[in-house]
Amino acid sequence: MRKITLSNGNTVEVECLSCALISGLIEPDGGVVYETEYFHAHQDVAYPIKGLIIVASKRHITCLDELTEAEKTDYINILSKIRKAQREVLGIGHVYYFYNEDTTHHFHIWMVPRYEWMYQFGRSVESVRPVLLHARNEMNHDENLQEVMEAIKQLKIGLNK
Repeated sequence: MRKITLSNGNTVEVECLSCALISGLIEPDGGVVYETEYFHAHQDVAYPIKGLIIVASKRHITCLDELTEAEKTDYINILSKIRKAQREVLGIGHVYYFYNEDTTHHFHIWMVPRYEWMYQFGRSVESVRPVLLHARNEMNHDENLQEVMEAIKQLKIGLNK
């Protein structure tokens, strides 16, 4: 079992966070943003940044090369659809994509928006960790959490048109 601190400060203990999210054992703030036959997309449960979406495989795999042909097609389609909604609905100009295979969760990718306030931490991949920690430690307040929830609502509407 692993202990994971959520963006709201609560700690959960789960075997696999992805399994817990996909099964509904843990409900991400704002719920599921978008779902397909093979993937589940939700607001990151650990960092309160509006539009920070995680797309996770429903199957318990960790590597890109483990995806079936149908999953590969679905993967590109869901990423494209979410990215378009991030731009059109939330006005997000740039996104960093992160995927790592040494995860304890399912195969997943982070779609990390880049906002103006983030550039104080730099403009490279090395800036992402300080940005995430800043969000967790300094942006975990009602006003920002309401903005995150509103962004989730707007994304859901945009994605389900």
